[in-house]
This record gives sequence, structure tokens and C-alpha cells, in this order.
Amino acid sequence: MTADSDTSPPSASFRVTEAARAAGVAPSTVRLWETQGLIVPGRRASGQRLYSAEDVARLQRIAFLRREAGLNPAAIRATLEAEGASPSPTPAPAPAAGSDPLGTRLRQLRLARGDRIDQMAEALGLSASALSTLERTGAGVSFKTLSDIARHLGTTVSRLSGQEDDNAKLVIRTGAARIWPMPVAGVRVEVLAEGQRQMDCHRFTLAPGAASEGGYGHEGEEFITVLSGRFRIVLDGEETHELASGDSIYFESRRNHSWANAADGETVLIWVNTPPTF
Repeated sequence: MTADSDTSPPSASFRVTEAARAAGVAPSTVRLWETQGLIVPGRRASGQRLYSAEDVARLQRIAFLRREAGLNPAAIRATLEAEGASPSPTPAPAPAAGSDPLGTRLRQLRLARGDRIDQMAEALGLSASALSTLERTGAGVSFKTLSDIARHLGTTVSRLSGQEDDNAKLVIRTGAARIWPMPVAGVRVEVLAEGQRQMDCHRFTLAPGAASEGGYGHEGEEFITVLSGRFRIVLDGEETHELASGDSIYFESRRNHSWANAADGETVLIWVNTPPTF
């Protein structure tokens, strides 16, 4: 058999840059994980790596175990084996489109508008493959792009993330906050006020290097206070503020704003928007 027939995955395939984007890591990190035996992509006869939808899901799991659980490669490999995962380049059939909760919402809203993947991608300035990956896996875009998608679909990022689901809690206990299904690498968002409220109240935890990767704006006003670390926010593309622990800022949401973790380590902040247009 040829190399192509031996190793090409049977399901829809992604290049290494697309798979890395979906997992929220750099392509070099994906290649490193390959040398460590954590992932075995398919390859064309030319040697080009190809990743199936299940490979992408495996990469996301590896990224989680490395970032959130702090496991080393050996421990990650053992965890995946215990979970029944396999680095085989001939995985089980790929999950259906929209199997991720966030991806399902995006797909439903897009179809309700009557948009094809390529039409919506063109309107947003995205590649069709990036949008398709987001719908399948709920990952792989920047925070700015997520905001653009929500606005295009006539909704908000908070609603896309299921924040207004029924059975909202009045009191949110420590460690019990709902976590957004966040498609953005290095950004963890906890919901501090559930249901249909007059304010979006969130706790953001930003990993080193986490950023919006562009500016966005919407109606309303917002308040940010930094609990730990350092946070940089740029208003209207030119007004830069760097906030340390204990600092806060209040501004009109319509002002184009971009942001980034300015610390070497993790930054944690409280972010409130009113009305809930975020």
C-alpha cells in the first residue's frame, strides 16, 4: 500500500495550522506533541500532516491536561490511555457537526439566517475552514472574532455561551460558577450572575499571552477591576491603560477596545457589562 493509503485519515482533515488553532496552541506545540507520542496525524505522500476532527478533539484534550491540570507528557499519555483514547491515525468516525454546545448554537443561528458556511465566513473575513472548525469543536477563533460572530448572528457572546439558560441560581458559590465553553485559547470565563439580568458579570482568568487579538465594540458601559496580575486595555486604538492588582476602569462599551494579559503569569479580573450587550 502507498503512504497515502496507509496514513491518510478517513474523516475530514485539517492542516497543522488549523488543528493548532482549534486546540489553542502553536503549530510548533502540536509538532512537539507528535514527537512525544501524544498525537499521530495522518500524512499525504508528500509528508504533509493531516488531522481529523477526532485528532482535533484529542489535541484539545491534551491542551487542557497540560494547561489546566499541569500534567507532563507521560501523565497526559497515561490519562488518555485510561480514558480509552488512542493516538492511532485511523480513529472512529468524526463527531457530527455542531456536537459541541457552543458549536451547536452557532450552527443553528447560522442556518436560521439561511447562511452557508462560506457566505458567513466571507462576511466575517474568516476562512470557511475556521468557521467549520468552530461549529464542530467549539474552538479555534480569537475573542474579537467571537464578538464579530455574535454581532453578525444578532446575539451576544454571553447568550452564545448559554449564560441565560433556565434554572438560574441566585447565589453563586465559590468554585460553583458556570464556565463558558470558551473557544479562545488561554481565556477562562466564569459566570457570576446567571439568567436574564441587567448586567453581565464575569470573572476572567487570562493565561500568559492571552489577548483579544483585535478590537471590538458594542452598546452599553463596562467596569473592570483587576484582582491579580496586570491587564492592558487599549481604547479607540490609541488610548492605552495598564492596570495592576486593585486598579479599575469604567468606559463606554461602544469605544473600540482590545486587551491583553500584561503579566508574565496569570491575570484575574472582574468584568461587568451593562446592559447585557456583551
